[in-house]
Amino acid sequence: MSDDYVFEGPAEVPAPRDNNPPLSISELSFALKRTLEDRFGHVRLRGEISKVNRHASGHIYLTLKDDKSAIDGVVWKGSTRGLGVQPEAGLEVIVTGKITSYPARSSYQIVIESMEAAGAGALLAQLERLKVRLREEGLFEPGRKTPLPAFPAVIGVITSPTGAVIRDVLHRIAERWPCRVIVWPVVVQGEAACGQVSHAIRGFDSLTGDGPVPRPDLLIVARGGGSVEDLWCFNDEGLARTVAAARIPIISAVGHETDTTLIDFVSDRRAPTPTGAAEMATPVLADLRYAVADMDRRMVQAGGRLIEDRRTRLRAVARGLPARPEDLLALAQQRLDHVSSRLGSGLQRNVALHERHLAVTGGKLSPNLLRARIERGQDRLRGAGDRLGSALQAGVARGERRLLQVAARLSPAPLHRRLDQREARLLATTTRLDAVLPRRLERDADRLAALSRALATLDPGRPKPGFARIEDADGGWITSAAALETGQAVRLVFGDGARPAVIDGADSRPASPRPSAARPAPRPRATATDQGDLF
Repeated sequence: MSDDYVFEGPAEVPAPRDNNPPLSISELSFALKRTLEDRFGHVRLRGEISKVNRHASGHIYLTLKDDKSAIDGVVWKGSTRGLGVQPEAGLEVIVTGKITSYPARSSYQIVIESMEAAGAGALLAQLERLKVRLREEGLFEPGRKTPLPAFPAVIGVITSPTGAVIRDVLHRIAERWPCRVIVWPVVVQGEAACGQVSHAIRGFDSLTGDGPVPRPDLLIVARGGGSVEDLWCFNDEGLARTVAAARIPIISAVGHETDTTLIDFVSDRRAPTPTGAAEMATPVLADLRYAVADMDRRMVQAGGRLIEDRRTRLRAVARGLPARPEDLLALAQQRLDHVSSRLGSGLQRNVALHERHLAVTGGKLSPNLLRARIERGQDRLRGAGDRLGSALQAGVARGERRLLQVAARLSPAPLHRRLDQREARLLATTTRLDAVLPRRLERDADRLAALSRALATLDPGRPKPGFARIEDADGGWITSAAALETGQAVRLVFGDGARPAVIDGADSRPASPRPSAARPAPRPRATATDQGDLF
């Protein structure tokens, strides 16, 4: 046998071949993904949006459904700006995109590239829901709207630079109220319209009064008529919030009178047409001139009537005045002369009254009152001196006790120093007290001597020159005229002697005081029986 046919060990058995090899999960998932994308690379679906989720990355995840089925959808961040409407739960839309799968969850979904509302009814339903939300936030409240200026100097117009709208607005403003108009050109239809109009409003609102471009007193957002889809950019939520936040008053003039957009509710005024907005923003110059001329004429007439009325009243008052101005002062001058004539006698009566009061008060004084007061003062002074001496002794004793207590706890040297200081202070206090007490006694003695002199001066027992004391036969003092009787014998006691007298009973008034030799005799005046109301 040849060596070529020699085998060592058993021969290998070939593995059986499989006509249906198994696939991995990933292979199947990606195969299905390619199949769906190839077969349904471009589809249009109609359904209602539910479960809208706006991710932080900018992607939008949602679900489209009808009455029987539902499909997930995704809008990548780069496609969100190109959507005709913004996704909102409950909105019926028509979307365009491709079907793909999500292998991680074994589900299929549609990648949305465009979205539009499914008819005007869906758009209006979305608009109504947005209105309700903004109304609940208070953006439609009349109280937050700014009144329009009566005489604007600068008007800003936001509209398309071409077309009949801008020409109608400029012509109407120039015809009624020639003023400066600043036009901010924007597109008023399509996806970019809401962004450009919002940018224009914010741009006008950021201007200052002293800049190269003056700040408008009010703004007009204008556009001509059109369909609901043409005017839909003015129903944008962002544009509505920009209009509501503007500080410059805004007039909304979008479409015709029957057209209503969202900014009509948040703006400060709504105009039926752009021409109507120009009429709302400006007064009529001719009417103002006529009104000013009419008011000027009425003011001249009223001023003439007022002057004539004042002239008539002045003439009436002049007729009531006397012929001579001196007659106005005659009565007052007469009253002054009458009062002056009574002044001298009134002063004399006043002096006599005070002399009688002085005599009555002097009669009540006696030396015993002053003597008793002086004795009480001396007693209080002696008592104070006694208490002061005992208090000083008690204080010295307390100081010595405290010094002994402290000496028991401290060393002798500091205690001796403090004792010497205390003794010096005590000696100084005693020295000052010895100096003060004599001066205090001397002052009290001086006061006592002054009071004694005052008592001697006011003593009725020794009348002053010009005064006399009246005594009865028993030597008693008579202090009033009622105590005297006709024919009674009295005794007049003067400072230098006494004289007897008899009361004759005749009523006599006090004689006027005899004038001094150094003074000339006063001119006699008429004596009035009554002092009157001078005092």
